[in-house]
Amino acid sequence: MENDHNDAFGDTPSRKEKIGDQTSVVIPETAHEVSNDSWFQVGVVLSMGVNSAYALGYSGTIMVPLGWIGGVVGLVLSTIVSLYASALMAKLHEVGGKRHIRYRDLAGFLYGRAAYLLIWALQYANLFLINIGYVIMSGSALKAFYILFRDDHQLKLPHFIAIAGFACILFAIATPHLSALRVWLGFSSVFMLLYLAIAFVLSVKDGVKAPPRDYNIPGSGDNKIWAIIGAVGNLFFAFNTGMIPEIQATIRQPVVGNMLKALNFQFTVGVVPMHAVTYIGYWAYGSGVSSYLLNNVNGPAWLLGVAHLSAFLQAVITLHIFASPTYEYLDTKYGIQGSALAPRNIVFRLIVRGGYLIMTTFLSALLPFLGNFMSLTGAISTIPLTFILPNHMYIIAKKNKLSSLQKSWHWLNIGVFSCMSAAAFVAAFKLTIVQTQTYHVFADL
Repeated sequence: MENDHNDAFGDTPSRKEKIGDQTSVVIPETAHEVSNDSWFQVGVVLSMGVNSAYALGYSGTIMVPLGWIGGVVGLVLSTIVSLYASALMAKLHEVGGKRHIRYRDLAGFLYGRAAYLLIWALQYANLFLINIGYVIMSGSALKAFYILFRDDHQLKLPHFIAIAGFACILFAIATPHLSALRVWLGFSSVFMLLYLAIAFVLSVKDGVKAPPRDYNIPGSGDNKIWAIIGAVGNLFFAFNTGMIPEIQATIRQPVVGNMLKALNFQFTVGVVPMHAVTYIGYWAYGSGVSSYLLNNVNGPAWLLGVAHLSAFLQAVITLHIFASPTYEYLDTKYGIQGSALAPRNIVFRLIVRGGYLIMTTFLSALLPFLGNFMSLTGAISTIPLTFILPNHMYIIAKKNKLSSLQKSWHWLNIGVFSCMSAAAFVAAFKLTIVQTQTYHVFADL
C-alpha cells in the first residue's frame, strides 16, 4: 500500500509533541492513505452517512415524538448547527503548525495526555455504537426482504443480523482503508437513491389515497416527555461528525479549504434526500409510521425487494466509513503496510476486523432496539464530539484571536449542548430499560 503522508509527518515513524500538560504523547504515522481524495469524493462520503438506511427511520424516531413543528424546526436547526460545528472542527485540522489526522491527536495537542485518552475512548464508543446500529439496520432490511417472499417465520431477526455481520466482515477484508472505497461510493450512491426514491414515491402514493392521519404526539405524562427528549438526541445523531479529522485526513491540499467545500456539499445537496423522505414518510402515515419506513409502504413486491436489498447493501458499505478509524488504529499499531492483497495483510484483516465485527454483530442481535441506539449514541458521544468539544477546542486554539463576545458565544453553545447531552442520555437509558423489560434478549422485532 502506498502512503502519501510525508507532508504531514515527515520521514520518521512517529513524533513526540509537548502538549497541554507537558506530557509526551507518541503520535504514530498512519498505515492508511492521506491527502489522496478530492473534496467531491469526501463530500460523497459525508453525504452517505447522512442518507444511509438510518434515514428511513427518522420519520418514526424524530417526527413522531416531536410532531410537525418540533420535527421540522428541529431538523432544520440541527442541520444548520451541525454545519457550523463541523466547519469549526475542519478549521482546527491544522493547529500549531501541524496537521492532526485523528480526533484524539488534536485533543492531545490542545489539552494533554488525559484528554488524548478520554477522547479516544469517547470516539471509539461513538463509532462502535454507530456500527451496532448499522448491523441492526442491515439485518432488519434483510428480514423485511425475506418476509416479502417467504413469511414462514423460520428465520428471525437475530439470524438476519448474523448474515449482515458476515457480509460486513467480507467487505472489511476486501476494503483496506477509507480511500479505497472509491468505486464503492458509486454503488453506495445508487443503492441510496434507490431506497430513498422508492420510499418517497410509494409514501406519496399511499398518502394521497389514505384517510386523514393522526399527527398528535403519542404517549402521555412522563413517557411523552422522555420520548421527546430522546428524539432530540436522534436529531443530532442524524448529522454525526464524530470523525471529521479522520475523514479530513484523506482530502487533498489545501486541506481546510477542500474540507469546507465537502461540508457545504454535504449540508446542501447532501441533506435534501434525507429531509424529503423524513417529511413525506410522516405526512403519509402520521404517528403510526414505523422506525423503518419501508415497513409502512405498499407496492409491488419486487420493487419493495429492491428497496430492502439496496438498504442492506448500502448499510454494509457505510458501516465501513465509521469502522475505518478502528481499522486505522489496528493497522498502524501492527504495522500493516504493503499490498492490500498480501497474504499476511488479508489474514490480519480476517482475524482482527472479523473479531471486531463478530463482537459488534453479537451485541446487535442481543439488543436490537434501533431507535434507542440512535438516542444513546447521540447522548453519550455524538453531542459531546460534534458540538461541545469543537466549540471548546476552538476557544483554546484561537483564545488570543477571539473577542469576548465570540468566546461568550462558544461558551453558550457548550452549556446548552452539555445540558442536552445529559437529558438525552437519561431519556435514552430509561427507554432502553423499558424495552429490555418488554422484549427478551435476541428479540425478533
